[in-house]
Amino acid sequence: MQFLQQSGLDVNDAIIRGVLNELPPQHPQVEVAEHSPVRPRERETNPVSTGVRKRIWIDLDNSPHVPFFLPIVDELQKNGHEVILTARNSYQVCELLKFHKISCEVIGRHWGKNEVMKVIGTCVRTLRLAWRMIGRKADLAVAHGSRSQVLASMLLRIPSITIYDYEFTQGLGPFRSDWVFLPSYVPDPTSNYSKSHILKYPGLKEDVYVPRFRPDATVRPELGVMPNDVVITMRPPATEAHYHNPESQVLFDAAIRQLIVRPEVRIILLPRNEGQEKELRGTWTEPIAKKKIVIPERVLDGLNVIWFSDLVISGGGTMNREAAALGIPVYSVFRGRIGAVDRYLADSGRLVLLESLADVQSKIVVERRRSIDGELERERAALSSIVEGILSIALHGCLPLYSETQAVAIRS
Repeated sequence: MQFLQQSGLDVNDAIIRGVLNELPPQHPQVEVAEHSPVRPRERETNPVSTGVRKRIWIDLDNSPHVPFFLPIVDELQKNGHEVILTARNSYQVCELLKFHKISCEVIGRHWGKNEVMKVIGTCVRTLRLAWRMIGRKADLAVAHGSRSQVLASMLLRIPSITIYDYEFTQGLGPFRSDWVFLPSYVPDPTSNYSKSHILKYPGLKEDVYVPRFRPDATVRPELGVMPNDVVITMRPPATEAHYHNPESQVLFDAAIRQLIVRPEVRIILLPRNEGQEKELRGTWTEPIAKKKIVIPERVLDGLNVIWFSDLVISGGGTMNREAAALGIPVYSVFRGRIGAVDRYLADSGRLVLLESLADVQSKIVVERRRSIDGELERERAALSSIVEGILSIALHGCLPLYSETQAVAIRS
């Protein structure tokens, strides 16, 4: 890596060209530009209050990153900056891009659960991203844990920000981004970051986009849910993730078996990808045929599905935290290392951890929610904190606090 950086872009170009010539084409660009948040005419007409227009590269590496970055992209464009979007064909990223009408170039794919193939896939995608970004002159790279973007940014010498909300995710050893953003509940990273390169934002990651949510009452009829049904939305564990613990699947299956025998219950099952959907349809063939379990035929807005549910049971983090942000009763069967955010939600009574079969039998409360009326809290500080941090780094090369300190020093 050091050799490549010292050699300059000419050597990088030659290496990347050589590797890319040997690789098959990847997923094509997702084109839905008419209602995309990344519209060239908006980028050209919005003024920049600072008089400086920056080019910010955002990489969407996993499904939750699509809704998370939507309001961030909007805010950056409102401030007159250009946003370059890339994405990985992983889980339901491409379907969500189409659902939200986002024009985006999809580069690379998920390489499965094998650790060696994951490393190879990360390296291949790194080279593909670097090749695509050569000549784009991005001023800053931002992602929520995209390893390939971190490495590509290092190759191209683009300053980078990594956002994350789970402290036990696998890192890249000595290779890391220049800045890190994380919720205030999460401990500072153990790697060698100075305080001036760490931004702690208030609330949850989900607080960035949940305030934009507007309920759509057509969701329940589309799912075939009857008015008297107790609707339970369930999302299986991420079996291909490095943090997966097989105990999660045992608890998840036990919860389904316990719930489908109740006549009032209707389960909405949300697979993470086509392979998992095929496996679930094979395992739960009879209850699916009887409509006790419903697997949506198309990608739906996850927040709407959660909002019209009576409770949520999930093997992953994002849907649990979305339910908590919406005020929906939620149970987690995640059996990896419990992160600080989930621990905070559990301690505050907003999330119930199911850690054993006994917990599944005793802790799940099946009842209809009293009401789905009421307004969500619309103003939350997480979005503004993250956007201000990105803009400060793009414009001044430092976080807001240090930017203000420098300005005072200059004035004095």
